[in-house]
Amino acid sequence: MRKPLSAALAISLVSGLAQAHPGHAVAGFSSGLAHPLGGLDHLLAMLAVGLWSWRLGGAARWQGPLTFMALLAVGGVLGWLGVSAAALESGIAASVIALGLLLTFALQPRRGLALTAIAGFALLHGIAHGQEMPHDASGLAYAAGFVLASGLLHAAGLLLGRAEARFALGERLGRVVGGGIALCGALMLGGWV
Repeated sequence: MRKPLSAALAISLVSGLAQAHPGHAVAGFSSGLAHPLGGLDHLLAMLAVGLWSWRLGGAARWQGPLTFMALLAVGGVLGWLGVSAAALESGIAASVIALGLLLTFALQPRRGLALTAIAGFALLHGIAHGQEMPHDASGLAYAAGFVLASGLLHAAGLLLGRAEARFALGERLGRVVGGGIALCGALMLGGWV
């Protein structure tokens, strides 16, 4: 009876050593998932990209969000590698202002120009995400989390755009939402939020 008990005790002690650092992938994914939802700048920008993409219509409805998510991932890698952008936080706040104004004034530039703007905004947001990755997190899991959360926020913006198109006051309400987003961006730029 002593041998099985000793063996069970030894196995339980050794298995603890094998899992001395469990959960890094889960922690990385959950940290990445939470990051866009926890920062007002990221949340507003990604909702705005979805809404603006809906308004642009046609293929831009899927190209806008996919462009953002792809360049967000590229920026995330750059930020993780230590690349920095001059005045990164100011650039992010400016992207929120720009997206808000595009919504407020219902601007619809050519698709190529719109996608280029979306790509630039995404790169800035991605660098910030990459720089803020927890040191003990899995980079791939963290990136998967923040790209997924961004996609969900874009989807929410697309749904908002769809709702805006279906209701009589939708366009006016959408312009007010855009103005609110631009105002929040200005407050961020001024350091008040």
